[in-house]
Amino acid sequence: MLKLIGTDGTRAYAFELIPGQHRLGRDAGMPYCVAHHTVSRNHALIEFDPASGAVWITDQGSHNGTLINGVRIADRTQLKLGDALSFGQTFFKLREELGSGVAVSRSTAAPLSAADPDRSVVIPISEALKPLPSHVIDLPELLPALSEAARISVWSESREVMLEKWLELVHRVIPAERLAVLMTDEATHDVYAAATLLTTGRDPGTFTLSRTIFNEIMTQQNSLLISDSRSDPRFASQQSIIASRLKSAMAVPLFDENRVLGILYADTANPLHHYNDDYLRLLATFGNIIASRLLNYALMQERQERHIYEAELQRASTIQQNLLTREKPEFPGYLIHTHQQQCRAVGGDLYDLAVLSDGRLVICVADVSGKGMGAALLMSNILASFRILYNVTEFSLSEVITMVSNQLCRCSGAADFATLFVGVIDPVSHELKYINAGHNPPLLLRQTGDQERLLANGVMIGAFEGMTWDEAQTGLEPGDMLFIFTDGVTEAQGEAEQYSEKRLERLALDRRALDPKEFLEAVVDNVSEFIGDSPRSDDITMLAVKRKRLS
Repeated sequence: MLKLIGTDGTRAYAFELIPGQHRLGRDAGMPYCVAHHTVSRNHALIEFDPASGAVWITDQGSHNGTLINGVRIADRTQLKLGDALSFGQTFFKLREELGSGVAVSRSTAAPLSAADPDRSVVIPISEALKPLPSHVIDLPELLPALSEAARISVWSESREVMLEKWLELVHRVIPAERLAVLMTDEATHDVYAAATLLTTGRDPGTFTLSRTIFNEIMTQQNSLLISDSRSDPRFASQQSIIASRLKSAMAVPLFDENRVLGILYADTANPLHHYNDDYLRLLATFGNIIASRLLNYALMQERQERHIYEAELQRASTIQQNLLTREKPEFPGYLIHTHQQQCRAVGGDLYDLAVLSDGRLVICVADVSGKGMGAALLMSNILASFRILYNVTEFSLSEVITMVSNQLCRCSGAADFATLFVGVIDPVSHELKYINAGHNPPLLLRQTGDQERLLANGVMIGAFEGMTWDEAQTGLEPGDMLFIFTDGVTEAQGEAEQYSEKRLERLALDRRALDPKEFLEAVVDNVSEFIGDSPRSDDITMLAVKRKRLS
């Protein structure tokens, strides 16, 4: 038989090809339903001619396309055995598998019954996992089946193929019309059958398992036995449930290291087969083997996802570093140096330097609320907004900050804001105009030995729409140095206390005669010595601008 075997990273699919033309898509009514957000509702048309064995596929104008062996198709294309298919971010292979006298249903949502069966008995899994009695161990089919189950557990086959083979092995020792591995979709919380074995070749209908009992098994690690009330004394008082199609069913949790990965389920309506405690222990024994391999699959997927995340994070870190000014702009009469040290791969601190068309120098340092990827995205948003506004004919600090703040306010949440110091230095008058929007007061180190703190003259940006800021100004004399920093410096945590503004001010006064590069290196060394082996908790960003002394 020909099958499309695949996965979307969360659930597995095993579609037995149906003769004729049938559609594949996200819509639940599709014969081949792939419930993933990257798959279009009507994604592709699959044609199968069992007489010739030919399989054709046609993309139906899907948004993310259909790929065969990595190449996007535009026309009706014939598939070959082993071909790899991609529908959006789902991946399949066309395979041929020998028939086994049973049918494996397509992986779809599992219809649970609405009400709890009134003949069900919930049994702790510890009871179900008790040693098998001798009369069960002596079953001639048991040891070969267990041996085969252990052997295939080390195969490198996909999860869906392994599940099908395990269900076939379970069927050798447990009579059932249906065997299934049920799981929960992490995104939608829908119950679906990761694999189903139909021994009669047809689906007997709704699972006897109710959603309540499914949740009981998944959360409490209990097993379930639904027996025949006519033969089981536990149901002797429940005569009203006897019916012509009375089902006997079992379910055990697939768990390892206290983590429930799914449920192994079996049921039958054959009056000659009524499940009892022995059958439940057999099912739990196989469930133990299946669970250990499923855990391995889960760990492999987590490892792959972690590698992908780490690669994306590294890429984001590189992009963020490239966004920052690498080369200092030429600004006659001044020395400039910057330093940034992030405590994570990406962060929310930023600095920028630019020479406007009229020759003035813009200096900017900001600290975005929060940490990590969210702060990094806000940082890039603020930086891009400023850089666009550098090109306006008349660059006004108050107008620019108002526009950037309003834009940030409209596109972010209530907790997303930034403290900011931005200034403009005139190379002729050496006048510094600045706005401190809730930022740590920069230090203006005078060549005379005096020290000034440029206090905040407005609230942080992005917090409230419609706010305005007033400019302040001061002059820069030869030998004066402006030192701007983020709170990662003053709040650096040592063994018993924070570095503090007072400690920074003392160091700045002592080293004010240094040029900006040497000055920032002295601050970095002093903070590192203070922190010692304590973990860094925040980004450190510093910028120093010093007017050269007259020769």
